[in-house]
Amino acid sequence: MVVAAAACFAEQGYHAVGLREIAEAVGIKSASLYNHFGSKEEILHAVALRMTRDWAERQLPILETEGGPEERLAALVRSHVLDLAEHRVAHLVSLRELSALSAEHQAQVADYRRYYQRRVRDVIAAGVRSGAFDVADPTRAAIAILDMLNGIVWWLRDDHDIEALADDYVGFAIGGILGGGRTRAEDR
Repeated sequence: MVVAAAACFAEQGYHAVGLREIAEAVGIKSASLYNHFGSKEEILHAVALRMTRDWAERQLPILETEGGPEERLAALVRSHVLDLAEHRVAHLVSLRELSALSAEHQAQVADYRRYYQRRVRDVIAAGVRSGAFDVADPTRAAIAILDMLNGIVWWLRDDHDIEALADDYVGFAIGGILGGGRTRAEDR
């Protein structure tokens, strides 16, 4: 239901879509939709939670795996790109329509996003301490990486090679923004 609603919001815009269109997309009667959600804003909130809270639950365990900061962050970047490709419509809607949420729901979504960003920042900071990364400000580096990754949803198409894209973005993040890999290779 949330996926179908996200597709409606992406195609027509949140404010142009009514509950009737969402119900039709799901294949149920409008009245039945109220058994699941009390309002259109609750549906949008569910889309945003799917792309923040649920996203963090899927992605952040990668940062707890074996390996150094460089390997763990590379795995996260790869997974982030692949997951964005799989859920790009919902992610696009959660970015584009955030202002339509109530202040309380916006704050909740922002809290999940900040938590994700802090966890990425912490791995970057660990990489700086270990010498794997060369950045002055791990917070800004985390923001740069996440903005770069999330920006994919604005232009990604079905005919893109997602695996190659994920590889490229790992290189952009680790070798570019974080200055990883180059420093160690130069030392050899």
